[in-house]
Amino acid sequence: MNKTAYDVIVVGGGHAGIEAAWAAARMGSRTALVTLDSKTIGAMPCNPAIGGIGKGHLVFEISAFGGLMPQLCSKTYLQARMLNTRKGPAVQGLRLQIDKHAYSALSQKRLAEQEHLTVMSARVDDVVMQDGTIRGVMLHDSTLLQAASVIITSGTFLNGKVHIGNTSYDGGRRGEKAVHKLSDFLREQGIKMGRLKTGTPPRLLHSTIDYSQMEEQEAAPLSYLFEFAPCDAVSSHPCHITYTNEQTHKIIADNLAHSAMYSGNIKGIGPRYCPSIEDKISRFAHKTSHHVFVEPDDAMGQDVYPNGLSTSLPADVQEAYIRSIKGFENAVISKLGYAIEYDFVEPRQLDHTLQLKALPGLFLAGQINGTTGYEEAGAQGLLAGINAHLKAHGKAPFTLDRTESYIGVMVDDLVTMGVDEPYRMFTSRAERRLLLRQDNVFARLSPYGYALGLVDETTYKAICEENKAVEATVASLQSAYSQAELQELCSQPEPPIEVIKTHAPTELGQRAMVSVQAACMYAPYLKREEVEIQRRNQYKDMTIPADLPIRDLPGLSKELQEKLLKYQPATIADAALIPGMTPAAISLLIFKMKNFSRQKGLGKQLK
Repeated sequence: MNKTAYDVIVVGGGHAGIEAAWAAARMGSRTALVTLDSKTIGAMPCNPAIGGIGKGHLVFEISAFGGLMPQLCSKTYLQARMLNTRKGPAVQGLRLQIDKHAYSALSQKRLAEQEHLTVMSARVDDVVMQDGTIRGVMLHDSTLLQAASVIITSGTFLNGKVHIGNTSYDGGRRGEKAVHKLSDFLREQGIKMGRLKTGTPPRLLHSTIDYSQMEEQEAAPLSYLFEFAPCDAVSSHPCHITYTNEQTHKIIADNLAHSAMYSGNIKGIGPRYCPSIEDKISRFAHKTSHHVFVEPDDAMGQDVYPNGLSTSLPADVQEAYIRSIKGFENAVISKLGYAIEYDFVEPRQLDHTLQLKALPGLFLAGQINGTTGYEEAGAQGLLAGINAHLKAHGKAPFTLDRTESYIGVMVDDLVTMGVDEPYRMFTSRAERRLLLRQDNVFARLSPYGYALGLVDETTYKAICEENKAVEATVASLQSAYSQAELQELCSQPEPPIEVIKTHAPTELGQRAMVSVQAACMYAPYLKREEVEIQRRNQYKDMTIPADLPIRDLPGLSKELQEKLLKYQPATIADAALIPGMTPAAISLLIFKMKNFSRQKGLGKQLK
């Protein structure tokens, strides 16, 4: 048997696997990235875009840790847009249309150049354990790769099954084989698993589309993207919008029985916030049209991605409903849309480092944890890679709190609440979203990245200098204007540039200008959030007694009682995450817990 020793092994070359391998190798671990085909590393099987509201926040946070995704985006984007610009800085989101072929090729190049990292094409059939400890992985050819830490980032490949109409076949993605044995290993270890579903729309030939009948989406004039360094964002390819219509809806409604989603072929649960076109027509029958965002797949302009038309309908139905849409009358489908269902691990079995509690040394990241999206996967991969390295070298783990990062929000949601559908990041999931903005991400998180060795000295010094300049500018403005005047001045879509310039000790870039605007605009709310964070920290570790009679708590609604029984939160902090759990309900729960404990003579433990 061939044996090779590493510190960290990453299984899977999707967006989670890339960030995991990149982080572990850059921190100094001898790292192996094992994937079925190294030529598909960094593939974008669905939407050729990265970022958006909530998702863009995650990419910025990856950037604050020196991650690879933001760097790849800077080199391969086709169009840059800032979404939600009519609202405040906290809920805006940078979104980049990506040349997916260039992105994949560049990711492979950067990984091949990275010191301490070995990339190999192989199938992992088993995770090797000895005396309950992770020892490495076994490849399909019986080669043993030894490591103290293993990260599985299997995406949709675990028992993946592709569905088009009444046709189903095993596959991890279009044209790629599924993986079965890793699911078997996890189940044999007693790991609870389930099935989820996602999908993709058909691809259309660019040359067969009439763009003159569509609305063009204009790019945004930006001087920064996801990386810290400023740039002049030049958009080279336009995106467009068209709409479905009543004829489209009739074609789909008449053929719902032929959709894999409605025929009973698919058992997995799909994403509520990114439904198939069949779901839209069925669930929103009163609507006569839906947006279709027409986006280029790459710089060559051969294929187009009609965002909003994800489907598992048969080929003939796909062609019929596509050609009923304005601008698509003569469109030719180059690749059929399809749905895919796959195994995932119930994420409440993980700790906050993304390590399985029952299998120390085995980390999971990406869709295997019940999430959807490149950004969510990349952020998990980053955290798993950091902790796999720390575990392999006997160092203390690293975690992020939900009050300081969107990564912390996502991980906390996953490991405390679990999922009942594919998890997608939104700004609304973050209670402290006024604090967790895109513009202040480097000030918030780069100190961690620098301490971990993921952010270089030069970049970190520049970040510190910008942060000092922002703080000085805010202080100067607050001394020159009242809070009411500042809020009125800054409550505009764009920062008051000329006013800010007169109070800045040095020239500020576009992102720093937004930071100043946000700090002045949100000042009273930020103070309130800091008080709420302190209050939360006071009670967050208060343990909820396992025998607390939930059904006998007067004042707590039946709905919240049922949710407490369902999720069984261990602490007050966990209970606060339950959807619909209000601050008043938490206060009542704390009061009832104290009374219950006094009755049992445990009052001292809950003070």
